Amino acid sequence: MPSRLFRSAFVSLTMIALLVAACGNGDPVAPPLTPAEGQGDAVADDGETVQIHYTGTLDDGSVFDSSRERGPFSFVLGAQDVIAGFDAAVRGMRVGETKTVRIEPAQAYGERTDDLVFNVPRDQLGSEISVGDAIQSDSGAQATILAVSEETVSLDANHPLAGLALTFEIELLSAS
Repeated sequence: MPSRLFRSAFVSLTMIALLVAACGNGDPVAPPLTPAEGQGDAVADDGETVQIHYTGTLDDGSVFDSSRERGPFSFVLGAQDVIAGFDAAVRGMRVGETKTVRIEPAQAYGERTDDLVFNVPRDQLGSEISVGDAIQSDSGAQATILAVSEETVSLDANHPLAGLALTFEIELLSAS
C-alpha cells in the first residue's frame, strides 16, 4: 500500500497532467484561476457601510430608479436607511455578487391606503399648483396633487410606489 506522501505526490502529478491537457498546447502553465462571481471574501453584515449598484423595475418591466447613471449608492446595513426588503436582500451578499430580488409591498413602501388621500382648502397652498405636482409640508410629509378646484385640493400622501412589488438587480461593490 502506497504511503500517504506517495498518494499526495501522485494526485499532484495527476492534477498537473490534467492542467497540461486542459491548456491544449503542452505548456504546463494553467490559466489563472479567478474567484467565481460573488465569491469575494467580504460578506455584507449589519452595521457595515455597503456600496452597491442597483436597478429597480416594476412588474411591467419599466425602470423606476437606477444608480448606474449616478454612481454607487452607499448605506449602513441594518440601520433602516432603506426599505426592509432591500436591506434583507443585501445582507449576506458577497462583494462582487449580483442578484435579482422581488420585494412585495409589505417589505417595500406598504400597501396604498385611502386614509392618505384627503382634501385641503385651496387657500392653504400656493397659487402655482397643478395636478401631478409633488408638495412637501413643513414637517417633511410629501403628497401628490390629484385634483384642484376653486375651493379644495385633493392630495395623495401614499408613497408613489406604495402597493407595488419592486424588483431590484443589486450588485455589492464593497462592505466595510
